[in-house]
Amino acid sequence: MRRMRIALAGLLVTSLSLDALAQNPAPPPGPRTTPTAVWAAKLSTLKPYPPGVRPWLKLADIKAKHAGQAAWTEALFNDGRLMADYVAAPSGMSQSARFHPDTREWFAVVEGEVRVEIEGQAPITATRGSLVNIPRQTVFSVHTVGATPSLRFVLNVANARTFFVADDGSAPPAAAPPAGTGWMRTTINRAPGLYDQFNAPHTNIHEEGAKNPKYTGGRFVRDDKSEMLVIYGYEKNMPPLDPADKGHFHAESAEAWLVFTGKIRYAFEGQEPFIASEGDVVYVPSNTWHATRFIGDAASCRLSITEYVGNTLVLEPRPPAKPGAR
Repeated sequence: MRRMRIALAGLLVTSLSLDALAQNPAPPPGPRTTPTAVWAAKLSTLKPYPPGVRPWLKLADIKAKHAGQAAWTEALFNDGRLMADYVAAPSGMSQSARFHPDTREWFAVVEGEVRVEIEGQAPITATRGSLVNIPRQTVFSVHTVGATPSLRFVLNVANARTFFVADDGSAPPAAAPPAGTGWMRTTINRAPGLYDQFNAPHTNIHEEGAKNPKYTGGRFVRDDKSEMLVIYGYEKNMPPLDPADKGHFHAESAEAWLVFTGKIRYAFEGQEPFIASEGDVVYVPSNTWHATRFIGDAASCRLSITEYVGNTLVLEPRPPAKPGAR
């Protein structure tokens, strides 16, 4: 009988331990990287940019194009996989309740202040340096508040659909439907997306940098269609600039960046290096060498946007070790 009590007690402890583990699972161990010499296919000629996509878009030029307009949208790139727009709105302007049926939208606040209402979340006040992440099938709305206009960098999967919430069904949305379509009142069964260890609803890089002197950013968006990394730091913490450094290339994914604060130096294969400033948008095709680094004394931050999660970085070969070297 005593042995049975001990066994039952052991089963109870095991059960409680498993319940605790299920509620507070240990984070999975990170993958170990192994430097491996490989033969990688590298294009003998530079891959062309997609039609209408340019390597460097200056925010100053975009603003000049829309001078005098209170509200405007500027398409930045659409390479068939991802698309990005700048969306400007005057104070007091609201974006109606909507959601994307099959894709995630995220945006970065470049100027001004917006109040974001996301289904299931407390309202968010997002200011310059804020990032906001909205999962699929999750209703949200954006309202420009404060005394100045807002400017947002908005990213989604190329040609993503937007469904507008029909409050009373009296009229279709004011927005024009995609070409070749028309608005139709319908009903769908949906489940709002969930946040997880890789996707948070909101962060602000300036607040994070002020709280933590060692802040370097990290992953903010990750799903099966795209990934976005916040890369934050100072040039003083980097090794000296090596003009011969090619950086790396991605075998299958293009990469785009929003310079979120400060200045970033870019060196692309086949082009002269350039220094992009806050608000500028930069793009490089796949299979193209590119090197990036922080520039200047102030903090710099770039948002790295790729089409594949955890895409491979192809690096220059290391020089062979000298005989007898360790």
